[in-house]
Amino acid sequence: MRVTMIGHSTVLIETSEMQLLTDPYFGTWGNPAFARLAPPAKQREELVNVDLVLVSHNHWDHTDRTFFHLLAARAAVVAPSERAWLTRLKGAGRVVGLARWETKEFGAVRVTAVPAAHIALTRGYVIESEKKTLYFAGDTYCGPFMREIGRRFAIDAALLPVTTFRIPMTMGEKSAVRAVGDLAPKLVVPIHLGIQPRSSLLRTRDTPEGFARQVREAGLTAEVRILREGESWEG
Repeated sequence: MRVTMIGHSTVLIETSEMQLLTDPYFGTWGNPAFARLAPPAKQREELVNVDLVLVSHNHWDHTDRTFFHLLAARAAVVAPSERAWLTRLKGAGRVVGLARWETKEFGAVRVTAVPAAHIALTRGYVIESEKKTLYFAGDTYCGPFMREIGRRFAIDAALLPVTTFRIPMTMGEKSAVRAVGDLAPKLVVPIHLGIQPRSSLLRTRDTPEGFARQVREAGLTAEVRILREGESWEG
């Protein structure tokens, strides 16, 4: 399994048989409140032939209308069952809605939708393929469901959001460390790092490096791998 950071929460996951993309967002400007920090490692057109797209929720920085319209018709787009209609409205064609703890197999890849907590209805996803288990959290706060995910799955790698601004869209350093303790993954890749508030008053001192330091100080055994745009982990 190969994991490549495209940018923000958009991650390319490659197995020997399939390519999966999480929360596609290719905008380079952001919006009036948030600036994009770096352009994505690949353009939309370079990823339109992926086999599967996982959408945690339908916020602007996790769904790309233009990409959905360009996406190959054979590709499945997995979304929360209650908001599958909204993902279709944004241009996705073959949308597969999954409820919490629902599992569906796509060829040799098994995807389970797991609980998540956010200001919008959302899901996380556990991907199992080639004897590897990866957890994509999307946007979520830390909650009791993390411990249940860790109990049900032996997680090799977890893609966890680590927010670095004051509006609490996802976990900050401390709550992300608690999540690592509950999930017990072997490896953690921080995500949701591609945008920041345009106003400096809304920024915190939280960083992915600070999160990695706190994981070590907490005595947790998980390795934290910070992937910049275009960098990969293979395991």
